[in-house]
Amino acid sequence: MRIVFYVIVALVAAGATFALTAAIHRLSLRYRLYPKLRERDVHTRPTPRLGGVAMFLGVAIALGVGALLPPLHLVYAEPGKVLAVLGAATMIVLLGVADDLWDLDWMTKLAGQFLAAFLLAWQGVQIGVIPIPGGPQALINPVLSLVITMFTVVLVMNAINFIDGLDGLVAGVAIIANGVFFVYSYVISYGSAEQSDYFNLASLVTAVLIGACVGFLPFNWHPAKLFMGDAGSMLVGLLMATSTLAVTGQIDPGRITGQGIADPDQVIGASGLVPAFIPIILPIAVLVIPLLDFALAMIRRLRAGKSPFAADRQHLHHRLLDMGHSHLRAVLLLYAWTAVASVGCFLFLIVDWGWGLAFTLLGFVACTVATLLPNGGRTESADPLEPEPETVP
Repeated sequence: MRIVFYVIVALVAAGATFALTAAIHRLSLRYRLYPKLRERDVHTRPTPRLGGVAMFLGVAIALGVGALLPPLHLVYAEPGKVLAVLGAATMIVLLGVADDLWDLDWMTKLAGQFLAAFLLAWQGVQIGVIPIPGGPQALINPVLSLVITMFTVVLVMNAINFIDGLDGLVAGVAIIANGVFFVYSYVISYGSAEQSDYFNLASLVTAVLIGACVGFLPFNWHPAKLFMGDAGSMLVGLLMATSTLAVTGQIDPGRITGQGIADPDQVIGASGLVPAFIPIILPIAVLVIPLLDFALAMIRRLRAGKSPFAADRQHLHHRLLDMGHSHLRAVLLLYAWTAVASVGCFLFLIVDWGWGLAFTLLGFVACTVATLLPNGGRTESADPLEPEPETVP
């Protein structure tokens, strides 16, 4: 029944975000709070981009409600971390709104991202140890921990921002990835007598983020009435990085088995070796699409002698459209890739590794066939409204 409290805060985040998104949508249209079409934009009409503000307010309200739930008091026992999450989120949303309205240069955005990441790390939301399967965890030098944490947060924020190019893409990917990550953080604590294993910052932030994305998605589904903008995509990246940092490096892989947290004195055998790698692999798996797109963009732009943050129309979602997939089909394909990578990785924790491997391989084969399957010979999107490209300058 402990999971009920996470469901409550997720529902609060979803309801608040939905109501606030509707209000912001109306205000944006009434007062024309949206930028003019740019030369690189491919959508055909000006569309408000302040959905991230509604998501942030929904997250803040849900965290406030969470503080009133007695079982979650363990999370708020260290108020500095929760306040740091809210403070960093506030900075990122203000930065994103400014960029959505005035198109800031990439160096200004990057400086703001590092400042927000520093606030998180300064208040203790950082990697303190490196999980080493089959052995003790290696302590990280405080300065090195700070640097690794900041770069991780900035990397994830930009990776999520880079895939914000199709209606409903970021919100849907975040729901799938964070859904798997929440179940993971809950399962590894199953059977533990420690209340703090159940009620922790990672699970709370993940549940709240899922709720916010669920509440926003109806307005962002194709054709979108409202974009989350840089404010929303960077907020999603920030919170995903926060939950990852809060759980990865805090778990001893030696205690992880296929049934969750094992007895501390249990020694991992051959059958437990694969699950022991999950704290390292799963955060990468749930972010496989954003990280892959980010890496390809960096390589592509640097080889062309351009700024790594220069906008282009060669992201993975753009290429799917160019292959002839419709807007909806492209989004669903990226959902499928995310689901196979994250669920497949998680299965190694709860079932025999052979079943997990079989699911992952078959899933990737199915996704590959669906991606490469000819789509009627079309070379352009069949959608009446073209998608918006990612908003990173």
